[in-house]
Amino acid sequence: MSLLKTLTRVLLVTTILFFTAQTLSFADGGFPVRPGRLLISPSVSYFFANSQWDTTGGPKKPFPNNGKYSSVGVTIYSEYGISRRFAAVVSIPYVYNSYTQNINPKSATSSGLTDIETGLRYYLANINFLYYFSIQGTAITPTYSNNPSLGYGEEGAELKLAVSGSLKLFGTSGYFNAADGVRQYFGTNGPIQNRYNATFGLSLDKAFKNLISVTGSGIYSNSDDKAFSPILESNKDYSFFQLSLSYGHAFSREFSIFASAGKFLTGYNTSAGTTASLAFIYRLDYR
Repeated sequence: MSLLKTLTRVLLVTTILFFTAQTLSFADGGFPVRPGRLLISPSVSYFFANSQWDTTGGPKKPFPNNGKYSSVGVTIYSEYGISRRFAAVVSIPYVYNSYTQNINPKSATSSGLTDIETGLRYYLANINFLYYFSIQGTAITPTYSNNPSLGYGEEGAELKLAVSGSLKLFGTSGYFNAADGVRQYFGTNGPIQNRYNATFGLSLDKAFKNLISVTGSGIYSNSDDKAFSPILESNKDYSFFQLSLSYGHAFSREFSIFASAGKFLTGYNTSAGTTASLAFIYRLDYR
């Protein structure tokens, strides 16, 4: 298989895994956004893999010819509080991908915008203003055509439920987020996916300026297209589970940062990836 053909097949799933893995918990829970508040989060992410799980789920195997895949992504994520019940959400990702091996051709790259996601979140209820529940509908719109290195190239939709809450543990303030979404792509053999994540975080100080958290996240994707590439997962039928650790620091009420690192622990028909990200969070009030 030529390297160019391999690269065009690389990101059908890898791009999806990459950005899902990097989505930080602050942007995926049930905590409400204040009406008139605009949250903007530019982030930089890195994904690397040189091995994979096949359709049996293990053990891991190295890519042929000492192959190595890496991807650097820049994403702009934003939320806006429309009212006390509704918030608008948008995510715009850009990626630069590289695949190398020890035979000719030895390297190939691709880059571009991938799928834009736009959504509307509705806050269902809260319990004593400590636990919040939300539901969100999201539309997936590709920005490209006939370029499988950037994704499926198919429109899709997702419905997601989330819960968030504050808590105390051994006298330390903390929080949790949990979300589960079902996504359907509408093209030929478009997969149906279950995307889930759960985060538990603790404050390192009473001012709640320094946070540490652990996140478990994953995707289960099912499709009639069971094709498997021994190089990378151009597949629509796959799953993975990732564990991530994060540190966050709030410089003020308006500005904070999050740094995260993660590792794919289990999977089938997918690469065994390592991830890292850095996100900057700005909160602006217009009311």
